[in-house]
Amino acid sequence: MQISSKFTVALHIFTCVDTFGNEYKITSDFLAGSINTNPVIIRKILSQLKNAGLIMVARGTGGVEITRPLNEITFYDVYEAIDPVENGDLFSFHAGPNPQCPVGRNIHVLLDDKLKAVQLAMENEMKKYTLDDLKSEMKELLAI
Repeated sequence: MQISSKFTVALHIFTCVDTFGNEYKITSDFLAGSINTNPVIIRKILSQLKNAGLIMVARGTGGVEITRPLNEITFYDVYEAIDPVENGDLFSFHAGPNPQCPVGRNIHVLLDDKLKAVQLAMENEMKKYTLDDLKSEMKELLAI
């Protein structure tokens, strides 16, 4: 299991928009330069963030605007926009464990509740961090 790099790219996008938004027009090309990736990838992620209502994107002339105060957008919000879990389950199970095998027959009983608890712990931890935390920490780093 691994959360895709799109999640950290999305956080990078928000940090760039907040850091440079008053000085530069934030376009997919601008963001791609900071992230060091292809603008097409950036546009796909921007589309996901827009569909989640976290940003607005000006077509043609370019520009990205964050739709809510940074302290109201959690890492979990970004994660849900970028890497939504399939069927609500972070962990996917191998298909059709052998019901004739005592382990195969009972593996869901052994793991389902534990894996759900792990998922909830991760999600709750992600809800503790906001984009405002990134803004504050970035200001500290830029002051050094």
